[in-house]
Amino acid sequence: MMGVQGNIDLHFWLTRGLARRLGVNITESIHHGFLTQADFADLITRCRGCSRAQGCMAFLSENDGPLASAPDWCPNAPILGELRALH
Repeated sequence: MMGVQGNIDLHFWLTRGLARRLGVNITESIHHGFLTQADFADLITRCRGCSRAQGCMAFLSENDGPLASAPDWCPNAPILGELRALH
């Protein structure tokens, strides 16, 4: 079983990876004030609360290149969509 730190790492990378595939650079979003570090932590927390991590990994691996949108079931889809519009 994966420990808590591994779980946080997984969801950190899922959140950043999905954002990147949507054209959202988390680091730049924070730098430009579109997102705070606390907001980013909230994104990771929402991801950790989602039961679809395996589905998200499959979604990211099955869909190469830029994505038009996050999966409907992603709890971060609305926020990532808003950030995407700012880039």
